[in-house]
Amino acid sequence: MNVLAALFLLVLLGVGLTVLAPVLAFGLAIAIPLVCILLWLLPILLIANSDETTGTEKLAWILAIIFLSWFAWIFYFLLAPIKTPPHRRHYRYE
Repeated sequence: MNVLAALFLLVLLGVGLTVLAPVLAFGLAIAIPLVCILLWLLPILLIANSDETTGTEKLAWILAIIFLSWFAWIFYFLLAPIKTPPHRRHYRYE
């Protein structure tokens, strides 16, 4: 009797996996492009919400990200801000 129960369980498992495979494939077909789009948008969102740059400099960095991709994001972290904003300047009092 245990042999029949094991065979029945294996058949049910095989049928279940056969039915579940297209559902998982469809889920992956939707999830993978969404993750890629979010990874592409991540640097743009980080720069847009950053306090390091303002105004036209921020727009220039975002356009560089769009047209030059991740290299511009690396340059952003190395170089931004190009010009030090007035509230970040340190004065020496003597």
